[in-house]
Amino acid sequence: MNYLAEFFGVIALITNFIAYRQPTGDRYRIVSALGLAALSTHFFMLGAVAGGIVTGMAVLRNFVALRWQGPIVLWGFVLLNFVFLGIEWFSPIAGIELTGAGVVVNWSESPVHWSILVAYASSLIFTVGSIKLNDPAAIRRWFLLAELLGLIYAVLVGSISGTVFNIVNLTSILLKLLQDRRAQTL
Repeated sequence: MNYLAEFFGVIALITNFIAYRQPTGDRYRIVSALGLAALSTHFFMLGAVAGGIVTGMAVLRNFVALRWQGPIVLWGFVLLNFVFLGIEWFSPIAGIELTGAGVVVNWSESPVHWSILVAYASSLIFTVGSIKLNDPAAIRRWFLLAELLGLIYAVLVGSISGTVFNIVNLTSILLKLLQDRRAQTL
C-alpha cells in the first residue's frame, strides 16, 4: 500500500466532505478545489493517470468557474476533457507514479483500460455542473451520478481512499439533500 498516496486521499476525503456542506456554489467550488488537488495527487501517486488528470482539471475548473461561467468556459473544459481522453486512449502510457525518486512513467503495449471512460464521464458531469449550476441543491443532485461514477473508477483502479472518498461524498450529498427537504417541509 502506498501510504503517502493514501494520506493525500484522506485529506481529500475530509476536505470534500466539508465542501458538500457549503451554503453557496462559490464556497463549494473553493473548498472542493482544495480537496480535488489532494485527490489528484493521490491518483497520480497510484499511477491512475485518468483520475489524476480529471481531478487536476477539476481544480482549475472550479477556480475558473468562480469568475467565468459562460458557454466558452464550459465548452473549453468539455473540449479539454475530450483532448485528454483522446491522449490517454491512444497513448502507450500505462501509468505515471510520483515516487521519492521522482516521476516514473510506465509504458505499456496493453489494451486501453475502459476505466478511463468512467473517469471522463464523471468529469464531464462535474464540469457542466460546476460551470452551469449555481444552486447548491441542483449541484448536489447532479453530482450524485458523478460521484457514483467516481466510486466505480476508484474501485477499478484499486484506490482505497478514493473508494471511501466517493462513498462518504455520496452519503454526505444524500444526507444534505434529505436535510434540505426536511427543512422545506417545516
